[in-house]
Amino acid sequence: MKIFKTILILIFVSIGLFGASTLDNKEKKVPSIVSIDWLKNNFDNPNLSIIDLRQKEDYLKGHIKNAVNIPALKSLFDEKFFMPKLDFLKELFSNAGIDENSLVVAYDNGDFIWAARFYWILQTLGHDNVGLLKVSYGPLIKREFSIATDDYKALRKEFIPRVDDEKIETKLSTYLSIGNKTIIDGRKKSHYEGKESLAKRFGHIPTAQNYACTQNYQVSKDGNVMRDLKELKKVYKDIPKDKEIILYCDGGAEAALNYIVLKELGYKTSVYDGSWLEWGNDSELPIVNPSLNKK
Repeated sequence: MKIFKTILILIFVSIGLFGASTLDNKEKKVPSIVSIDWLKNNFDNPNLSIIDLRQKEDYLKGHIKNAVNIPALKSLFDEKFFMPKLDFLKELFSNAGIDENSLVVAYDNGDFIWAARFYWILQTLGHDNVGLLKVSYGPLIKREFSIATDDYKALRKEFIPRVDDEKIETKLSTYLSIGNKTIIDGRKKSHYEGKESLAKRFGHIPTAQNYACTQNYQVSKDGNVMRDLKELKKVYKDIPKDKEIILYCDGGAEAALNYIVLKELGYKTSVYDGSWLEWGNDSELPIVNPSLNKK
């Protein structure tokens, strides 16, 4: 696994965008899960960057004032649903006005997985000062903040990626971790059990446990809300903390939401970026399909 990750790092170096393999030891100034009050109190901070991960048409109907639109499906995945190339992300985040001093807050439509995907990518590229807004866009946001309908363009800044390879897993590293690390499947139960699949094969990675990412938030007419960490600690209480955790889902977004929560609860986690769309389409890899054992 270390050899494979070394190769991965060399690839990043070869395209000239690799800054450092670990995060700078900077103080985290943005809570991982950002409250309405925190955002209001820091709204006038010149280093604040608010990112709206919804589709462009929804963004133009109304968004938090000065929020930059980065449509998640279009911007945070390549054609095979992997993380886009570093040169693309460097330009994307630079044009969004993000640099090493930025305090970044992300929100989306209430699925939370799109903002979480953005959060995970930004941290993987070395920017730790990013947070997920606890409430999704909806009536509560509209009451608490000034709402705009323009296509806001931030002043360009220079985003420099510093890849933290410990936050990202590959097909090979995940395969080698079976039986050695805790593997968590963030998809809904029917996918985990092999009743549904977005890939050719059905089921899950051997030894994987199912913790659907939807357990992390509550549906609300005011805008969906992330559950308190005290509640979530009970949800994940059976996961041992003495093993590293690899998270996966269908395409790396649901796993990112579990990543944020589990990190806040004190676990050491990483995300298998290829997730089930890669694993489930590779006939050489082992799977478990519980639905085949049920009459």
